[in-house]
Amino acid sequence: MQKAIKRVARVLRIKRCRGLFLGALIKRSGFSFERCLNIIFAGCDEAGRGCVLGSLVIGIFAADSDWDSQLREMGVKDSKDISPARREVLAEKLRKIGKHVLVRISAEELTELMTKGISLNEIEAIKIADGLAVLQGELALKHNEFSKVFVDSPDPIPSKFEQRIRKYLKIKGADKIKFVCENKAENKFPCVAAASILAKVDRDSLLEEIKKKVGTNFGSGYSSDPVTAQYVREHHADPILQPFLRHRWETVKRLKSAQVDLTKYF
Repeated sequence: MQKAIKRVARVLRIKRCRGLFLGALIKRSGFSFERCLNIIFAGCDEAGRGCVLGSLVIGIFAADSDWDSQLREMGVKDSKDISPARREVLAEKLRKIGKHVLVRISAEELTELMTKGISLNEIEAIKIADGLAVLQGELALKHNEFSKVFVDSPDPIPSKFEQRIRKYLKIKGADKIKFVCENKAENKFPCVAAASILAKVDRDSLLEEIKKKVGTNFGSGYSSDPVTAQYVREHHADPILQPFLRHRWETVKRLKSAQVDLTKYF
């Protein structure tokens, strides 16, 4: 009986907080009822990992655990399965109901770090740790903290990626945070899908800026895109393109290689 009373009291408390504070808090782009939050879940995912042009963006989205089912109802899922227009709509809603951080890793920084022998998975782990530290600082101002972080793991063995992140995570109480690292996590956890949407929208925006600077629509930025592949093959030496080209990518190296037509010798 006492447990039932406590559950009812908790529901009433949350509903009251939502009603009193929702409007004011949304205007500050914070949590919709952050004065009542206790359990904060965060999701991490990236956009643009396989691109040959532009930045890789890591998104981290944090919200009260009660939002999990509501994110599903909103249609939050892997950004790759949502149209660009719908992603924009969802991203705007997500910015209002949760806290988020976007970590941009430029093509120049990727080239620099990989030239030093740092793997892409290690780079992602470093940047996720940096992003979590920034977000935790913002949450601390509201007397909140992470209890669980869900991460889309690029490592085939997800536990290895958790170890990578923990190595660089230097925030108070880091050892108490529970990590759930899984492959294809954006298909399993709404908060990770939310992070993927925010990262994808930002990544697409950055790509459009590059297109304006180079004066060409080079497609999606992925080497699997024939338009992108042809553009890189023909313009990889252009000075204006150098800051945006991921020089250490094997696909870029192949596209840079001169293609000799041997048929004319036979």
